[in-house]
Amino acid sequence: MSELDVSLGYFLAVVAFGAVFRVLFRKWPCLSFASEFTTSFVLVACWLEVQTIIEIGEWAEGLGSEVTLTLRFVVLLTHGVICAGATGNPSLTLMNFLLLETPTLHTLLALAAQFLGAHLALIVAGYYWAMELNDMHIIKNLIFRECSTALRVSLVQGVYCECVCAFIFYLIYLSLRCRAALVRVPFFAAVLTLLSHAASGYTSAFLNPSLAYGLTFYCPGFTFTEYSVVYCLGPIIGMTLALLLYMGHIPRIFAKNLLYSQKTHVQVPKGDGDEKKK
Repeated sequence: MSELDVSLGYFLAVVAFGAVFRVLFRKWPCLSFASEFTTSFVLVACWLEVQTIIEIGEWAEGLGSEVTLTLRFVVLLTHGVICAGATGNPSLTLMNFLLLETPTLHTLLALAAQFLGAHLALIVAGYYWAMELNDMHIIKNLIFRECSTALRVSLVQGVYCECVCAFIFYLIYLSLRCRAALVRVPFFAAVLTLLSHAASGYTSAFLNPSLAYGLTFYCPGFTFTEYSVVYCLGPIIGMTLALLLYMGHIPRIFAKNLLYSQKTHVQVPKGDGDEKKK
């Protein structure tokens, strides 16, 4: 089998697993938060293999950057299609909480499920790479046993990068969240792909704490706390600022609009006005 054929088989297996469990969880609406577990698992498990292709495939196998960009987009697009209704993203889950769309307990359970799904993806990917089904995995086990960190700048610059990218994405997200999925899902996948590519020399702009947990929190170079500051605090600050700018307030915290005045214009029907004049 060729290098990408093995990876394609892995992607299909992970997506099939996620799709099956999504169908099962729909039968129990009270366990809807559990769908966040499989959503996070699918995203992190697929992205781990994409990262392997980026790290090794581009120089060992001669794969061009257009291949890795396409893989990123396809993974994000597939994730958005099969995981509709679940986020797999703690910062997006917190945004729904701030918008009063989810209760506190459901939010906490969803956050825990997302990080558990990311951790399971790490374990599954480790077993998959240990099978050494292609040359990339052999090279990874021999040379790249320790992952390379995605954080390539200082902590302050990292927080700033994640915050700015999250601010841009969530402004777009809030503007298009009510549009049809046929337009919304591909557009979000394209924006996330471009942001990730643009920030590849800084933080990779994961904009997703559970995804960053699975991809880079265990890599040498920074401590777990430092990674948490960059990849948890940065996206949450960016998301909060985007929400504040878009709505003028944060519904969970402020009932009053802080930025925009809400003036109601009452139009009096012509018939009523004429009667009053008489």
